[in-house]
Amino acid sequence: MSAQDSATPAPWIAARHGATLAALGVLGFSFTFPATSWALDGFGPWTATGLRGVLAALVAGTCLAAGRVPVPERRHWPGLLTVAAGCVIGFPLLTTLALRTSSTAHSAVVIGVLPLATAAVSVVRTGERPPRPFWYGAVGGAAAVIGFALEQSHGAPTVADLYLFAALLVCAAGYTEGGRLARHMPGWQVIAWGVVAALPITAAAAFLALPAEPVHLTGKAVVGMLYVAAVSQFGGFVLWYRGMAAIGVARASQLQLSQPLLTLLWSVLLMGEHLSPMTPVAALAVLLCVVSTQRARA
Repeated sequence: MSAQDSATPAPWIAARHGATLAALGVLGFSFTFPATSWALDGFGPWTATGLRGVLAALVAGTCLAAGRVPVPERRHWPGLLTVAAGCVIGFPLLTTLALRTSSTAHSAVVIGVLPLATAAVSVVRTGERPPRPFWYGAVGGAAAVIGFALEQSHGAPTVADLYLFAALLVCAAGYTEGGRLARHMPGWQVIAWGVVAALPITAAAAFLALPAEPVHLTGKAVVGMLYVAAVSQFGGFVLWYRGMAAIGVARASQLQLSQPLLTLLWSVLLMGEHLSPMTPVAALAVLLCVVSTQRARA
């Protein structure tokens, strides 16, 4: 066997490794809604969002300082600010506001369109031109999610649904920029600089919200807060962005199809929620539609 032959499997190994990292990130993200609901057991929505960002920034800043990581080049700043705005501020705040009145299961299905939104933003950002079947699947998945939301709210979108749809748009932009930046710097540095860049806003939110929103330090609230800060806001992104850099933003985004299904499972096991008959049907419809987009891209 020649040296060239022995090196041939390396790209396949790298792809599997990247897919595994992205899948582990999705697994970590799948607990985010239950953990956020737990955090809301003791913290107000603005306090929860602010403290989540502050705690994550403390961890990220410590890692950056320990590694003596230099400040990113100026050309990367717009992308990092997009990560900060979309993944550190926008998505946590909007989903936290939604979960005050929406169940974890319902929210999980609505956010099930996030992989489609991420792929679409990635297409716009990178200039790719997917075939028509991709868009058929994308539109079908979005229609399934919107139909589910309207059916659950008896024909009219609720305020929680509007929060969730806004959340998936800003998160898709943050995912895309983070995946693109992870090709130029380690994935953990992307999210680390993102949470540090957002610190002035998250710290101000926590400072202003703490006196205004009552705090009850229950066990669930503390566990939920620690989880969303350590995993949902930092650790999960370390794996997610590294996986995106290895296999591409659009391909990695499709792995997130399993997140709504996992979150539905956790909502039953951890939250004691009861699923409506349409919830698994909508989740399966989204899954099938986005699988079709992945096949079309292939």
